[in-house]
Amino acid sequence: MKYINNKLVIAIMSVLLSVSLTSCVDDLNVTPIDPSVTQTFNQDGVFAKIYASFALTGQQGAAGSGDLDGIDEGTSSFIRLIWNLNELTTDEAICSWGDPGIPEMNFNTWTSSHDQLKGLYARFYFGISLCNLFLDQTEGQTDDKSVKQRAEARYMRALNYYYLLDMFGNVPFATKVTTELPKQISRADLYTWILKELTEIEADMYAPRTGPYYRADQAANWMLQTRLYLNAQVYTGTAQWNKAAEYAMKVMNSAYKLNPSYKQLFMADNAGTFDKSTVNTAPQEIILPIAADGVQTKSWGNTLFVIASTRTTGMPAWGTSEGWGGNRARYSLGKKFFPSGIPAGSDLTKLQTLAGDDRAMFYGWDISESKSTDVMKVVSPAIFKQGLSVTKYTNLRADGGATSHVQFIDTDYPLMRTAEAYLSYAEAVTRGAGVLNGKAALDAVNDLRTRAHATRLNALSLETLCDEWSREFFFEGRRRTDLIRFGFYGGSDYNWEWKGGSMAGTKFSVNYNLFPIPTTDLTANPNLEQNKGY
Repeated sequence: MKYINNKLVIAIMSVLLSVSLTSCVDDLNVTPIDPSVTQTFNQDGVFAKIYASFALTGQQGAAGSGDLDGIDEGTSSFIRLIWNLNELTTDEAICSWGDPGIPEMNFNTWTSSHDQLKGLYARFYFGISLCNLFLDQTEGQTDDKSVKQRAEARYMRALNYYYLLDMFGNVPFATKVTTELPKQISRADLYTWILKELTEIEADMYAPRTGPYYRADQAANWMLQTRLYLNAQVYTGTAQWNKAAEYAMKVMNSAYKLNPSYKQLFMADNAGTFDKSTVNTAPQEIILPIAADGVQTKSWGNTLFVIASTRTTGMPAWGTSEGWGGNRARYSLGKKFFPSGIPAGSDLTKLQTLAGDDRAMFYGWDISESKSTDVMKVVSPAIFKQGLSVTKYTNLRADGGATSHVQFIDTDYPLMRTAEAYLSYAEAVTRGAGVLNGKAALDAVNDLRTRAHATRLNALSLETLCDEWSREFFFEGRRRTDLIRFGFYGGSDYNWEWKGGSMAGTKFSVNYNLFPIPTTDLTANPNLEQNKGY
């Protein structure tokens, strides 16, 4: 079983909340949608819901009483939305589905009316609303439990604002429950505010790996600061490589360590000893997981989405009856593991061996099925069996035990893990930061490659590092941010197949480095100004 605060997740709030996608102006006002509901405050319930808003989509299991109106509940999940918008829009993933919004992400042609963009924007503000409510209602409480909970609520609010900063830039901003139309904060000012919040709450958070599982601790705080400093030049115009290296080193020197096995990080018992596993030790690397449990946290949009959307009949077992056959690797991702291509006649079920890298978790389809001259190429986006299928995430246990459900999954989603600190440090040092504790940038990268049984590198370049980010973190919902930081996204000549809607790839505007503020919010709130180019 999975636990939050040593209790079975997820506690249901005494007040049901709902957010409409027609406008996100009211996302910062948490009045119950049912006027007959008595407004009472359940501190532990609201606190649990803050974390649950990252894992679940509503109040009644996989479907029913969803958090957000105006969008399919399964699609409305944090994981599904953040994954789609940061993966399908890049050189890593492409989807065969024709569902509304999917082609626009595949081909980088979204607009301010894009439903999934509106859904993610609303999901962030729903989470912020919960945090603001909790902080308003617990203001002045000084008992140890409340101090810890308030620090974590501020952290989770900062995390939601971080994603808004990264993806939307200048956004509505409020730190109190209010009925007033929120003012727009500049990207640079929001960056400064988030860092100030993280600094102020650090001492009140649990030391690394000393608190209840699934809750943010000081290492999660340092990891988020590392992300901010690593991308500071994008967010503010001023690089902060020394700070990025400093905070990455804090994580590397903490109680969190690299797990010896890469594949364990994405398996059904990746909660390790917290889930009574005697084999899987993934929690020593996973800093901030999003909980999944086949009985207690059923959802169509949690890690189940990542697993099921990458599988179909004929592939090796993946541990759930769900196999939707949609998302697979673009050619450019395959080339990072197979730069010379996959030789004809290769065993397409043993691509890790061929790549010489444990991270090459792919399944190849026969050329006759893919109708392609290269098993890695996607000639037709609508055909799932073109391109390499991804087998990275499974609902199988490392200890061989049974999972809790045949349909819904137990695999937690690793939102932050220690390997990120290693690559962040390596990149910061390569870009000019001073070496800390004698740790060379190349050694940090090779620590990850050694874990994956891949050949050690002899030298680093920024291009090599960008590729290494992909090899280590592909399909983990962060690729767009990395490409932007390296200058390989909007306005760049770096191409991938189907970029911009062309099979050969075509450049799209640098303005697409930010997503647009949804039109509905612009209409409802005169304080807001649209991002350039939309």
